Amino acid sequence: MSGLFITMEGADGAGKSTQIEKLKDYLSNKGYDIILCREPGGTVISEAIRTVILNREFTEMGNMTELLLYASARAQLVEEVIRPALEDGKIVICDRFVDSSAVYQGVARGMGSQLVYEVNRYAMGDTVPDITILLDIKGKEGILRKKKQAQLDRMEMESAAFHEKVSDGYRMLAKEHPERIHMIDGTQTIEAIHSQIIEVVDAILDTE
Repeated sequence: MSGLFITMEGADGAGKSTQIEKLKDYLSNKGYDIILCREPGGTVISEAIRTVILNREFTEMGNMTELLLYASARAQLVEEVIRPALEDGKIVICDRFVDSSAVYQGVARGMGSQLVYEVNRYAMGDTVPDITILLDIKGKEGILRKKKQAQLDRMEMESAAFHEKVSDGYRMLAKEHPERIHMIDGTQTIEAIHSQIIEVVDAILDTE
């Protein structure tokens, strides 16, 4: 089969990491070659950019600077990891991708999702997700989960209102791209969410 590009999206604290690991194990057990990556990050250069973006001390960072840094990290990840893996017929599962920028910078920062997609068109080229799984939770709930886990980074330290805009922005994107974005209630049990995710993914794989 040709490669398959799956992205996992959701507000901070939605439980993406847990579901990515479970999906990886499920697909690996079925014999697929899986590549995991995250945004921002996934390469030496992209991880270096991540440390700048998420640094708690860089509170003066401008919105456009933030948008371009995310796009730069994404461009390197696509060129170095995602595109080669897809060309080799592998399944790539990425923790966040361009929809995160559309929501965090486009909606929550007020820059406009269309501007974000236009900027990232140069970063991604023709490498776009085949499936996007959106774990839907309220922004406030997600941040409460994160606070219990670890120290918050620069983006996670934003206001409750900001994180609510993120959640609302994701729901808006799901309505605009129903053929690609599959929204799942992130307040369910881990196993219930996993079952719905593999139902979506298996349906796509069966058509390959």
